[in-house]
Amino acid sequence: MARDPEHVSKLTESTFKNVMDQFNPGLRNLVNLGKSYEKSVTAMALAGKAYFDAVSKIGETAIVSPVSRELGVVLMEIAEAQKKVHSDLEDNFKRFHRDVIIELEKKTEMDVKYMNATFKRYQSEHKVKQESLDRSQTDLKKLRRKSQGKHSSKYELRENEYLQTISSRQMDMQKFIADGCREALLEEKRRFCFLADKHCMFSCQISNFYENAKEILSVKIPTWQEKCSDITKVPDSVVSMIEGLSVVPQQSPLVDHYNRVNVDSGPPPAPPLKAQFSPLANMFNQEPTFPFNSSSDHNSDQGSIGDGSLSRSTSQSSGLNVSKKFRVRTIFPHTAGNNNTLLSFDEGDIITLLIQEEKDGWLYGELENTQQRGWFPSSYCRTYTESVVSNSNLGTPVHRLSTISLPETEEDDDETVLLPPPDYSDNAPSSPVVLSMPSPVNTVEML
Repeated sequence: MARDPEHVSKLTESTFKNVMDQFNPGLRNLVNLGKSYEKSVTAMALAGKAYFDAVSKIGETAIVSPVSRELGVVLMEIAEAQKKVHSDLEDNFKRFHRDVIIELEKKTEMDVKYMNATFKRYQSEHKVKQESLDRSQTDLKKLRRKSQGKHSSKYELRENEYLQTISSRQMDMQKFIADGCREALLEEKRRFCFLADKHCMFSCQISNFYENAKEILSVKIPTWQEKCSDITKVPDSVVSMIEGLSVVPQQSPLVDHYNRVNVDSGPPPAPPLKAQFSPLANMFNQEPTFPFNSSSDHNSDQGSIGDGSLSRSTSQSSGLNVSKKFRVRTIFPHTAGNNNTLLSFDEGDIITLLIQEEKDGWLYGELENTQQRGWFPSSYCRTYTESVVSNSNLGTPVHRLSTISLPETEEDDDETVLLPPPDYSDNAPSSPVVLSMPSPVNTVEML
């Protein structure tokens, strides 16, 4: 697009001013922002390193666990990979500082001086040339006014010389303006090109960084995801350990021996020595602690409960076979020692009598909590009021009541027990609860 020299000269001056007033100050601001950018990335790399160091320590803790060992390895590998990525990023920004920030800062300081000097030189030369051209044009006007007189022919030669001089200076002026404009535009482009080239190089470095980071992470990410995708997966060693704990323990050989002897060949004979009588038994009951007669009285009363069995005439006449097993509660602990025929128990255990007659102070029964069988002193227990009734061979319906009377103890029917208020209750009574003792006579009604 053709323009007159004056417009081109104004474009040259505006180009110089843009570089000096806008580009160079913007470059200074860019250098300052670049330094802040570099510091923030360095701080991020340090914070990332501290963060993934903590992740690695947690992974070391998980490695100790038998079930989370693989996840601990995953956490440590993730931490190492991320620290490698952050280290590479930090190296790239060190190059950014060296190749971009320092170069821009150096070029900015030099360019300010250079552009100021170049613009002043252009303005000075343009002023000299313009003044020379203006002077030649003024001289030509004066000569033409003189040539309007009588001797105009003698001024023609000088006028031609002035015209040639003016034409030459105009051409020189136009060439100077064109060269100055070209130089100003090239100086401007050179600076933008320098800035773009530096950032292209930085972008290439960042691109290589991301490709390397992708290569580092993409290879291992599927393996990491596979190891943490199934939360229910447990190592085989832990499964074996748990299954080993889940196996039902075998019954004690001693219990098997007792049961096998008692089932196959019946109860063993009673110990030859008379059972030890505990004098403390009188603290619980002044009368015999069991509702049974000794072997010497076994044949004296066939109709009583002391014969070790119920009255068969009553149950058989009703068509119902009732087998009643009496139970006793221990009041002292007993240890069998090395005698396999004796029964060991603790205080408060429940024993079901298998032989309902006393032999020299010994009773034979089965301990409910362990199913062990053996002989034990009768003075170490007292009658348990609850009874176990098992019905079998149901025959014709029974329409009358069958009553079984248990032996009475010397406990007073009017005796009461004071119970403290419950520990955890919203409505606790203000005074102790009075609980009446039940009657020792139990009546079992069977329809």
